[in-house]
Amino acid sequence: MLTDLPPLAEIARCLVERTLRAPDLAEAALAAQALGAYRTTEPERTRAGAAAAEAAFAAGVIVGPLQGVPTSVKDLFGVPGWPTHGGTAVRLPRRFEEAGDVVGRLLAQLAVITGKTQTVELAFGGIGTNPHAGTPINPWDPARHRAPGGSSAGAGVSLLEGSALLALGTDTAGSVRIPAAWTGAVGLKTTQGRWSTTGIVPLSTTLDTPGILTRTVEDAAFAFRALDPRPMTIPDPIELSRVRVGHVASVFWDEASPGVVEAVSSALAELPCPRIELQLPPLDEALQLFHLGGPVSAELDALLAVELPGIRGGLDPNVEERLTAAGSMSARDYLRRRHRLVALAAEAAAVLAQVDVVATPTVANTPPTLASLEDPATYRAQNLLCLRNTSVVSYLGLCALTLPCGLDDAGMPVGLQLIAGPGQEERLLGISLAVERTLGTGRQRLGVPPRLATSGPA
Repeated sequence: MLTDLPPLAEIARCLVERTLRAPDLAEAALAAQALGAYRTTEPERTRAGAAAAEAAFAAGVIVGPLQGVPTSVKDLFGVPGWPTHGGTAVRLPRRFEEAGDVVGRLLAQLAVITGKTQTVELAFGGIGTNPHAGTPINPWDPARHRAPGGSSAGAGVSLLEGSALLALGTDTAGSVRIPAAWTGAVGLKTTQGRWSTTGIVPLSTTLDTPGILTRTVEDAAFAFRALDPRPMTIPDPIELSRVRVGHVASVFWDEASPGVVEAVSSALAELPCPRIELQLPPLDEALQLFHLGGPVSAELDALLAVELPGIRGGLDPNVEERLTAAGSMSARDYLRRRHRLVALAAEAAAVLAQVDVVATPTVANTPPTLASLEDPATYRAQNLLCLRNTSVVSYLGLCALTLPCGLDDAGMPVGLQLIAGPGQEERLLGISLAVERTLGTGRQRLGVPPRLATSGPA
């Protein structure tokens, strides 16, 4: 069972020492695919990847720390030989199957691809639903089909069910952090520009960022070092008594589902960190820009018009509704919004220099049931709310990590979002490692998802 394995660093060591075998990990991953996390699986291709990694180990050849590690890849990333649908009803043109920088680094290390995970169509939504290919099952509700979070909808589920040890996702307004928070995983949103977006179906050329989801912060630090193009060591945990945690009283804590604020507040009370009340003036304007569609809706509209004109007629109605006004956005409005984002990011970076991180709930609402989302008005409200706390981080040009901190009153996972200034990923990971050591991992703090405890697919 991959869910019971030790941290990634130890798994990597065991693979090198041959006390674990890449083909065995691959078979365990394939056997665990039970919750609809994947759009595309090709078991023989997965097995061939594991055999190649194992042959290199047998020859004493180590090409990277992720060699032999079962990894799921969001169906926006191009992976040679695998189809890319981008959450649409059709296979996209072959140019979208070419590997970009992040997947190139993954493949160069002989990581084992377990499949292409489900995504909201063209990544334009935070709930995680997809009417074309199905919506993964959130394993925390034993009776009802609840949303897994999006747009990297299958990523968190792949980790929880044990079909991957690392998941690649993308985050434009929360698409890594929301599914991580709603499934009890860890999700890292990188600073825009830190990792290349080449080889990824674009939602927003302004805000898209590749990211990772993992079982623990310890695994996230290991994977980040393995994939980051800059030479670095794995960050050490930072002494929490020296960490200044900012608290912003507005926006982040409003309209929360029962138990969300309580779970985050309880976790923060366990941390020996000085708390600093912080004003974040750019926050309100960033939220206003998000509600207007920012630059994102216009950039997606342009992608459909120029590169994927045949897709528009068959879009998910929830995606189409959000795009309706995009085509009428003037060039002046688009450029003004881009200009404001640059200014707001500079203001936010100056404010965050007063603290080490800002702590907030990752997502304000509990994962809704799919049945409740059949009403378009309910979908719209739930989608905007689940994106609120994460989108403003993206609009302000920051990096952030979510880690599980408790369960809400519905028994669903709650994420603690730690936000840091641009380019501060290493320090953010060091702080998050210390937080995880104090609070415990998701498995330690939340237990086993009920569906997995009863059916045992992993």
